[in-house]
Amino acid sequence: MKPLHTLTIAEASRRLHEGSITSVELTQSCIDRIEAVDGKLNAVVCKTFDRALEQAKKIDASDKKSMGPLAGIPYLTKDVFCEEGVASTVASSILRGVKGGKDYVPPFNSTTTRKLNEAGAISLGHANTDEFVMGSSTESSCYGPSKNPWDTTRVPGGSSGGSAAGVAAGECIFASGTDTGGSIRQPAALTGTTGLKVTYGRVSRYGVIAMTSSLDTIGPICKTAEDCAMVLQAIAGKDPLDATTPDVPVPSYTSLLEGSVKGMKIGIPREYFAEGLHPDVETSMKEAVEAFKNMGATIVDVSLPHTRYGVSTYYVLCPCEVSSNLARYDGIRYGASNKEANSLIDYYERVRSGGFGAEAKRRIMIGTHALSAGYYDAYYRQAQKVRTLVQQDFEKAFAQVDLLLTPTTPNPAFTIGEKTNDPVTMYMEDVCTIPASLAGVPALSLPCGFTSNNLPIGMQLIGPAFEEGRVLMAGHQYQKVTDWHTKRPSL
Repeated sequence: MKPLHTLTIAEASRRLHEGSITSVELTQSCIDRIEAVDGKLNAVVCKTFDRALEQAKKIDASDKKSMGPLAGIPYLTKDVFCEEGVASTVASSILRGVKGGKDYVPPFNSTTTRKLNEAGAISLGHANTDEFVMGSSTESSCYGPSKNPWDTTRVPGGSSGGSAAGVAAGECIFASGTDTGGSIRQPAALTGTTGLKVTYGRVSRYGVIAMTSSLDTIGPICKTAEDCAMVLQAIAGKDPLDATTPDVPVPSYTSLLEGSVKGMKIGIPREYFAEGLHPDVETSMKEAVEAFKNMGATIVDVSLPHTRYGVSTYYVLCPCEVSSNLARYDGIRYGASNKEANSLIDYYERVRSGGFGAEAKRRIMIGTHALSAGYYDAYYRQAQKVRTLVQQDFEKAFAQVDLLLTPTTPNPAFTIGEKTNDPVTMYMEDVCTIPASLAGVPALSLPCGFTSNNLPIGMQLIGPAFEEGRVLMAGHQYQKVTDWHTKRPSL
């Protein structure tokens, strides 16, 4: 019999409803797994085990007939979601209690946290992330880097690297994440998990500590596309606390899963298969295309010509919003403190220079420069124009096809420290994920193979705005005819 921590949401929910397992048993299995392996991974930075077990007992005592599919399911929360009474630091010293300061402990829940609580899901604690979700490797965390369970000398991706590593290693049944330029999809690809970036506004951002307000999205990292559909069902929808959530109906995502790929047109953007793609990634992509052909899909060559400008556009817009959003942190009430300052200005300088890490400071300075008088039109305004062109590329493509299929990342997981001194090379790891973020459309990363040295490879399915159901259906059907998503690392 499979260890409980290896179950999918669908499997665990079925067994909970049958009464063959209890939520306490499931939760304890994940806790035991964290205690056994997280010393190697550093995926979990805040543990709420006692509270989780108390919640599990309440679920077990409730009427199971009235339970939803997430009731009694333990998960990890990326350390960017505000969770009442639990330190939420975004892996940054500016919010962490160092040098006499206090951790930021929110007095409220994010909308996603509240909805998951209402669905009966059980938070085990917070997962590691890049500082202020700025990164593709989870190396910039003030808690130290997370490690890939497939090879602990390598990164798990970022910024939701702790969440992805936790799911891959069986430390939780699923995890919450955020995706701004690829921060769910890229770590999902590098850890052999399934991660969903939703349409911008599909899930409320209220109570999620912001990096870039026009790009941040909320989504799950799970073991399967089916599980992603179950989580999305619980968290999607309009929120009066977030004006960016449109009043678009939430369909039954789980009901849509059993649709058919037969007759669908799937576009292959030629720009995503250019020079620089790892040969094992290219091979896996070809095999994935053949799998969809065998399922009855029609493969269509398409072009997204402004893809080449995606990374440069993103790294103008993102720092500009970072410069604005991070201006609020001063270490006065919580986070990094300094008792040696001799004036308020001196205090701000000491706290912000010491509280922010290298990548945060880099983006603050770039963004401040790009927004300054004389440079605004040359950088920020121009980047917004190119963003519109990227959006139009996707609109034209979806007039021809139902979905797009691309690699999630150009390369498999790289070694820890390999790219930390070369930020441009690090930024290029998001070259396949950034365009969909700029366009605000949904995308799903799912396992599609392994390299010759047993590192996971992920592919990306991209759909039109608010067509998460179509993307999840195609991903689910692919996972019914392949078994890449069933592979687990041995720790």
